[in-house]
Amino acid sequence: MLLNQVINQTAHPIANTSYQQQSKQQFDQEGVLVLRQFLTPAALSAIVDEGNNKQDLAFYTESGHNVYLMPSDPLYPIDHSRNKHVQSSKGCITDDQIDTNSTLRTLYDADELKSFLAFVLNEEKLHPYADPLSSINLHYASEGQELGWHFDNSSFAITLLIQSPKAGGQFEYVAKHRDSGQGDMNYEGVSEVLSDGIKGTKLDITAGDLVLFRGRDALHRVTPTEGDTTRMLVVLAYNSEPNVELSESARMTFYGRLQ
Repeated sequence: MLLNQVINQTAHPIANTSYQQQSKQQFDQEGVLVLRQFLTPAALSAIVDEGNNKQDLAFYTESGHNVYLMPSDPLYPIDHSRNKHVQSSKGCITDDQIDTNSTLRTLYDADELKSFLAFVLNEEKLHPYADPLSSINLHYASEGQELGWHFDNSSFAITLLIQSPKAGGQFEYVAKHRDSGQGDMNYEGVSEVLSDGIKGTKLDITAGDLVLFRGRDALHRVTPTEGDTTRMLVVLAYNSEPNVELSESARMTFYGRLQ
């Protein structure tokens, strides 16, 4: 597919200066940007087909972790918000399992898209991961699978919802819930979220929507999938610098292999 067959450029003229500036302004203000119906119907259908055809290749993980995605700190009790575990479970296929002629690869590699994303994200340039697994990931969440509350380690995330479940699978976030640049952990505020004293904002996303999100300081989760339709989500992972590899420990955790 050509890029104009993948991106709905009538709704999203990503090369247009005014559109770029409008998108950046919204992202800067809110820390999240949803580009609705970003894909053409034909592109969405092709990616769904690829996802369904490759689901049996997925590596599945189920783990407990704290919201900071860090080792436990013995200075705090195990049920303290610094250490308290939440559950995450998902399946994943990796970049090397995505077809060379895939619609996803056309999208990910497009200079026009990378220039648009870099402008909105206030990055000089975006680069793929140097390792063979991490640039394009397709995640599967079947019934009961979820992502527990957490802060991201990276400064930005770019995701594309491919298939919505019948129910559940809701993205929720609490914006500006800490200031990581100042070393703020906001233990009390995190504890309130974990005990349901603070409710997350639900982000309405449908299949074909592209989402840019700053998750380093925004606590967020995806609620359990309900029903027999698998939630499918693509992560388009870029770096601010060239020649960056995801750490070996992270690759073993998320993918079960190094290459």
